Amino acid sequence: MQTTSPPPVTLITGASHRIGKSIATSLHKKGFAVIVHYHHSQRDAERLCDAFNNERADSAVAIHADLASFTDVETLATTGLKQWGRIDALINNASVFNREPDVANIDAEHWQQAIDVNVRAAYQLSAQLHDALKKQQGNIINLIDIYAERPLKSHTSYNVSKAASAMLVKSLALEFSPSIRVNGISPGAILWPEKQHDSAQNLKEQQNELLHKIPLSCLGNVDAITQTVHYLLSCNYITGQIINVDGGRSITI
Repeated sequence: MQTTSPPPVTLITGASHRIGKSIATSLHKKGFAVIVHYHHSQRDAERLCDAFNNERADSAVAIHADLASFTDVETLATTGLKQWGRIDALINNASVFNREPDVANIDAEHWQQAIDVNVRAAYQLSAQLHDALKKQQGNIINLIDIYAERPLKSHTSYNVSKAASAMLVKSLALEFSPSIRVNGISPGAILWPEKQHDSAQNLKEQQNELLHKIPLSCLGNVDAITQTVHYLLSCNYITGQIINVDGGRSITI
């Protein structure tokens, strides 16, 4: 009797919306079972998993965790691994994007949150899932940002945390080789931020100004990110690299 091999499994943080949701959807279409991590968006995460499971039974599960909590991240790793008994790809996508216009006054909560969510949680998940990923000759992909190299004004804690996340990619690629490949993707203008602080007119002007600075002269789309994820998962001779997916924006900053 012919038996089918179990599908590969991916854990994606912040997978209930925006880029994380697109990555989850694209990998599910590729045959992955998907662990959808969420923090506040329980309804969105459960709806996404319901859609996945309607397409293919027992192919998705939603798990809650506050990535700023060491205990929650630990539980996310153990619960996720128990679901199907394997992890083939870890996508550290979730991040916080705090605005700090007054850099002369340190917001301790913003700094701690940025370091915990954008760096420590990714490191903790990578470390806790090391053995499972090694068993599958797996992959880790961190979503970085082009501002990890060229800072965005009024976002100091975010810039610093993303720079640390970029170094985490290189450090773990060295530490986890040759069994686990670790890479990063730095999106440019793919989606506009959800939280806006200016008037609609000012926002439109700012967005147009930014688009004029991009060599490809347009806003990107999430397909560019998902295609890069697929490439990094399939190419077995790349590790420790960070790919800018930004329409050339990083060369004009």
